[in-house]
Amino acid sequence: MNVRRARIVLARMALAAALLSSASNGAFSAATDRKAKQAPPPPPTETQSEPAIAPPPPYETQLMRLAEVLGALHHLRTVCGAPDANVWRDRMAALIEADAPTPERRDRLAGAFNASFRTWARSYRACTPSAELAVRRFLAEASRIAADVRVRYGP
Repeated sequence: MNVRRARIVLARMALAAALLSSASNGAFSAATDRKAKQAPPPPPTETQSEPAIAPPPPYETQLMRLAEVLGALHHLRTVCGAPDANVWRDRMAALIEADAPTPERRDRLAGAFNASFRTWARSYRACTPSAELAVRRFLAEASRIAADVRVRYGP
């Protein structure tokens, strides 16, 4: 900071101190005096402060994996022309609705579903024996995850 700028800053600080001092002596107008007598704002309450970030549920990793599995199933069942192809997207929507996650968690769950769908879409453009094998494995894994979460954490 150069000398001239430092003098300006010091002069402004001296002026502010003089104004504060004269305000306490009653030298200001009534409008300025009213402002000086106003009570300080109350401390923020919980509704005014930042909302607390809720920790994820203990089954978060299983739920994310289930979202990935459902995304893969949705693509693979569509490619294989299965009549239940759209069921997997609907089940993901029902899962999100039942879990009632925060918007951030909702985005992560939907992102896991979509990322898995896109990954499998890049790999399988037609129904092959390996796609059918993947479907069977994903169905078994989805069943295991759902049963595990239900047994450990509730209905």
